[in-house]
Amino acid sequence: MKEGASALLLRDFVNTYDVDCDIDDFGAPWDLSGWLVERGLTPPGARADEADLALAVAFREGLRHAMLGHHTPDAAGPPADLDRILTALPLRVSLNGPALLPLAGGVRGGLAAIAAAVMRSVAEGDWTRLKVCRETTCRWAFLDTSKNRSRSWCSMRMCGNRTKTRAYRARRRAASPGT
Repeated sequence: MKEGASALLLRDFVNTYDVDCDIDDFGAPWDLSGWLVERGLTPPGARADEADLALAVAFREGLRHAMLGHHTPDAAGPPADLDRILTALPLRVSLNGPALLPLAGGVRGGLAAIAAAVMRSVAEGDWTRLKVCRETTCRWAFLDTSKNRSRSWCSMRMCGNRTKTRAYRARRRAASPGT
C-alpha cells in the first residue's frame, strides 16, 4: 500500500455515510460487498449478510466518533463499542513488520483489512490527522494536512463559512437584544 493509502481508505470508509444528505452507501448488504470488492478488500463474489452490514455500519460510526476526538489532544479516546466491534473481526498480530493482519477472506476479512488500516495509519503517523468536520450537520471525514494540525472543517468554503456566519449572527443578536 502506498504511503497515506491507509488513512485515505479509512476516510473513504467513514464517508460512505453522508450525514448532511442522509445518504448511506451501505443501504443493503450487497452495497457493502460491492464497496469492499471495488477496493480489493474482498474477492469478487464475497457476499455480505445483514449481520455483516450491521457490523460495518457500527464500525464506521465508531471510527467517525474516534476521528471527531482527534480535534482535541485530551479527548477520551475511541468509544468502548469500537473495541467490541474489533473483537468480532478476524485479525491477528504479525511480528513480521509488526502489523495487524486479516486472518480470513470474505466480508469480515475485508472489514478486518480496514481495521488493519487503522494500525498502519497509526504507524505512518496519519491516524491523529484523520478528523471529521466539526460542523454537526456535516461530519465528513478528512485528512488534516495543515502544518499545525488545527483544521476543523472539511471545507472552509462551506462548513467553516456556515459555522463562522452562525457565530457572527449570534454575537450580533446578543449585542443588540432589542432587535
